[in-house]
Amino acid sequence: MSSGEPRACPDCLRRSRLLAHLAPYIEKVATGAPGSRSPELLRLSNEDLAEVVAPKVAGQILARLEAVPERRLAQDLLAAECWACCRHDALFPDGLRDADDAPWALIGRGDSALLASLEPTGAVTVVGARRASTYGREVARGLGRELASAGLVVVSGLAFGIDACAHRGALEGGRTVAVLGCGADVSYPAAHHSLWRQVCENGLVLSELPPGEGAWRWSFPARNRIMAALAGMTVVVEAAARSGSLITADLAADLGRDLGAVPGPVGSRLSAGPNNLLAGGACLVRDAQDVLDAMLGPGVRQIERTGPPLGPLALAALEALEGGAETCDAIAVELGLAGGEVAAALAELEANGYASCSMVGVYSRTTLRQPAGI
Repeated sequence: MSSGEPRACPDCLRRSRLLAHLAPYIEKVATGAPGSRSPELLRLSNEDLAEVVAPKVAGQILARLEAVPERRLAQDLLAAECWACCRHDALFPDGLRDADDAPWALIGRGDSALLASLEPTGAVTVVGARRASTYGREVARGLGRELASAGLVVVSGLAFGIDACAHRGALEGGRTVAVLGCGADVSYPAAHHSLWRQVCENGLVLSELPPGEGAWRWSFPARNRIMAALAGMTVVVEAAARSGSLITADLAADLGRDLGAVPGPVGSRLSAGPNNLLAGGACLVRDAQDVLDAMLGPGVRQIERTGPPLGPLALAALEALEGGAETCDAIAVELGLAGGEVAAALAELEANGYASCSMVGVYSRTTLRQPAGI
């Protein structure tokens, strides 16, 4: 096939349609053992897959699929503003070529050039809890931003919580790829339509399901295997002990990819997953520099975390914060200033990345350094 633009042959595109036809049958068979059953099934040939999940109608479904003309396959992609790349194309991601259960075709929406440059050594998958804590959200967004700024592609699943924060951070610093458990032209969850559009316009959305197809329970573990394979390292930010995010971690480990985890409070339910991974030998991830050191070697690429200069009042508030004053009132007392003045200074610190504020108004110092000479 041509190496100019990503392309998919008719047989691989029909495989995508077959998954849509068989989706309700796979749902009944695969969801009894979440995490492993979907990738297992997707290793099968078209005929074997249809026979295993829908034996009574397998022949009928396969015959209907063969009857779809090649022209119709291309027209449906064009109508959805999508394109496709299959395993026979030179532009098919290298990370998927060594996976036994790799999708036959990827349906994409967004920058196809990003697909051509997507290699495990240049991509990091960031996953975690949907109901993430403020801590987890801040870490995920910071990781996404710094990794993307360092030139890595951030891969995630567009879900609530950690996924969305990682994408948003990456969009602030560079490029990101969203892998969906529905059609690439479908925003899932619907509440993330704006984020989905931003990723389409500034990055890439991928799926192995055809345009217009909705999400299924089995399709999330299935898309996790793609996320794990695309990147050289998978980082779990927050996850309960039995979180679906750990499925991605297991799949990444099975592929021989690096595995990282962000430590959290030992008493937090959301820290159980990453803390267990760390106990099992996963790389400690405190920031993006840890990821770069693990993937590329210590010191090969350095991240400079230097913020912009601050005004005198913001500098004074920063010193008070570093000295232990954690609220606007406490800093006002420390500096002998009015609350309004201190609130403005804290807003400047937040806007420039030197401090973050919890939902209850407690401020904490970030790792961002001041410019040299200050």
